[in-house]
Amino acid sequence: MKNKLSFLLQDPVLTIAVVLAFASMLFQKPDQLYIKYIDFHTLILLFSLMLVSAGLKEIGFFQSLREYFTKRIHSLTGLLILLVCLCFFSSMLITNDVALIIFVPLGILILEMADAQDQICFAVIFMTLSANLGSMLTPIGNPQNLYLFHLSHLSIPQFLLLMLPYSGISLLLLIACILIWGKKKTLTPLSIQMPSESQPVKSLILYGMNFVLCILTVAGILSPWLLLVLVLVFFFRFSPSLLRKIDYHLLATFFFLFIFIGNIGRSPVFCAFIKSILIGNEFVASILVSQVISNVPTAILLSNFSTDYTSLIVGTNIGGLGTIIASMASLISYKQLALHQPEKKRTYILKFTFWNLVFLVIFLLPLIASIYNLQVFIF
Repeated sequence: MKNKLSFLLQDPVLTIAVVLAFASMLFQKPDQLYIKYIDFHTLILLFSLMLVSAGLKEIGFFQSLREYFTKRIHSLTGLLILLVCLCFFSSMLITNDVALIIFVPLGILILEMADAQDQICFAVIFMTLSANLGSMLTPIGNPQNLYLFHLSHLSIPQFLLLMLPYSGISLLLLIACILIWGKKKTLTPLSIQMPSESQPVKSLILYGMNFVLCILTVAGILSPWLLLVLVLVFFFRFSPSLLRKIDYHLLATFFFLFIFIGNIGRSPVFCAFIKSILIGNEFVASILVSQVISNVPTAILLSNFSTDYTSLIVGTNIGGLGTIIASMASLISYKQLALHQPEKKRTYILKFTFWNLVFLVIFLLPLIASIYNLQVFIF
């Protein structure tokens, strides 16, 4: 019993998705339409990207990247900017979840070695912000982008142009905050002990080729099913152990959410209600709903009732700011902080929420201004 409760607490989002899916089955019995609920394109891409990222991590690619930069850092401010930029730019290619899984523990280690433990809380908050905000630029940056990009039929350049202003502003804000509020301190050059094994160039090339296959699938050039076959053949042949390191909980969460959304989408009454409050308000609705159920389920839910995909894309990405569950990737950082500094868990949540709300309000300023101008006009 304790083991079951422990599992439920470890992954509450998956638990909720399973409960919702089975509850919806009480009103909509399983039939041949169930298979149409599942967006296999998104699931296959997410699975493939996680495998490639796990492979690159296994051969020490990310550690070597970190070592290259940390040897050239001489100030705490520079170190904080480096950690933020690593999360910001890497999340565009390996997703925000994977970026935080890789770089938050490494960032904490580096700060401890630099005798800057008092900056760990601040650093983890801004690494999390940077991963969530950086990931919104690309179709493969986070799960909701993968899903909505496929539905929207936008080209990759169109998607990039849509999100570029938000990403650009985000990067400037992140660096400005560190320069203003980050602690100033001179560091001695950091020496990181790396594994004795060198990166196998052959493996690096092969993982890179798999990543290119993922990009071709995103661009619509390669079939997702062909991608799945090619990736599985490669990993079963060269790295079968990595198949056990995939976040299958995330894939299962998507699967059960597809079932739930598909079932409620067949209810005429529910559809009419959602459309009545959603149409024309997709941006705001995406942000508000994300605060409660996180942005990935929000993308899946609302996309069934509106075809304004650009508003949903922007809204679910901006909606990742706010509460700690607005983006489930944020919980990855929280767990790492709690592991290393358990006494600062409460402080972390308070500061995390504060900074997230600051960024959220900044992104909402145009909307707030438009409402204010409307009120001025009325009065």
